[in-house]
Amino acid sequence: MTDTLTSSIEPDVAALDAYSQVVVSVAEQLTPRVAALQVSRRLRDGSIAAGAGSAVVFTSDGFLLTNAHVVGKAEAGQAAFADGTTVPFHVVGSDPLSDLAVVRADGATPAPARLGEASQLRVGQLVVAVGNPLGLAGTITAGVVSALGRSLPTRAGENMRIVDDVIQTDAALNPGNSGGALVIASGEVVGINTAVAGVGVGLAIPINGITRQIVATLMAEGRVRRAYLGLAGIPTPLPPPLAIRLDQKTGMRIEEVVSDGPAARAGLRPRDLLVRANGEGVTSAQSLQRLMIGDAIGQPLVLTVLRAEVLIDVVVTPDELRADG
Repeated sequence: MTDTLTSSIEPDVAALDAYSQVVVSVAEQLTPRVAALQVSRRLRDGSIAAGAGSAVVFTSDGFLLTNAHVVGKAEAGQAAFADGTTVPFHVVGSDPLSDLAVVRADGATPAPARLGEASQLRVGQLVVAVGNPLGLAGTITAGVVSALGRSLPTRAGENMRIVDDVIQTDAALNPGNSGGALVIASGEVVGINTAVAGVGVGLAIPINGITRQIVATLMAEGRVRRAYLGLAGIPTPLPPPLAIRLDQKTGMRIEEVVSDGPAARAGLRPRDLLVRANGEGVTSAQSLQRLMIGDAIGQPLVLTVLRAEVLIDVVVTPDELRADG
C-alpha cells in the first residue's frame, strides 16, 4: 500500500519541482533587471504629483521600457534596483496611445533583459510577472496565458486608439506592477504589464514587430507620429461571393466619417464596406490601424470599398494625428 501511494505522489512532486525550477530560474534572471520607478512633477498649483511603477532594462547602455501611464508627464525620476542601488533617470519618450515609454538611466544599470516575440505565445503557456506591486520591490507572480488577441483602449487627450493583440494572464498583478516584465520560461520578456482588468485578469502590452517599431521610434525621436484618416468602423462579414473571391471573411463597415477629414475629402461615406488598403486585407479597425504609422503621413493610400455592390478604389492621403492634451 505504501509503495502504491508513494508511486502515485512522485509524478506530482516531479511536476511541481519542474514548475518551481522554471519560476526560480526566471526570478533569478529578471529580478535584477526590473527596476522600481519613482516619478514626480510639480503641478501648476505648486503641489507635487507622484507616481510609481516598474521598468525593464532592455539595452546595455541604460534604456528601460515601461508604461506611458507610469511616467505620465514627468520628465525624470529615480530607478531602484534589487541590489539596493538607485540611479536617476530621464524620460526619453512616451506614447500614451500604445501605453509605452522609454526612460534612460543616468548611471550604471544591470545587464539587459532579452526581448522575445509575443506572436509565438500559446494559451495556457506558463508566464511569470516581475515587478514592484504595492511598493514591494522584486515581486514574482506566476500564472498562464489566459487569452490572446485582447484589445485595450488607450487615450491621449481626445485621441483614442485600440492596442490590439494584448496578452491576458492570470498571474497576479497589482498597482506598481505596471511597466514590469511578463516573461516566459526561457527568460525572454514577451510583454510589459499594463493593467488589472479584474480579479485574476491582468493585461500586458505584447513585444512584437509593432511595439518594437514604437520603441525604436521613441528612442530615436522621443515621440511616435501617426497617420489619421478620420473614420470609424466595425468588423462586418463580407457577402459570400465576395468573401470567396477575396479569400477574406470580413471587412470593416464605415460607420462614421469625420467632417473635413482625409476620408471625407476623398469621398468615403458611412456604410461603405472597406476590404483592402494598398492591396492588403482590412478585416477590422486594428488591421487598418497597423498601417497608420509615421511613414504613411502625406502618402496616398488606396482603399478598396464595396459600395452599392460594386468594388471601387478611393485614394486617401492621411494627415498627421495631432496630440491633444
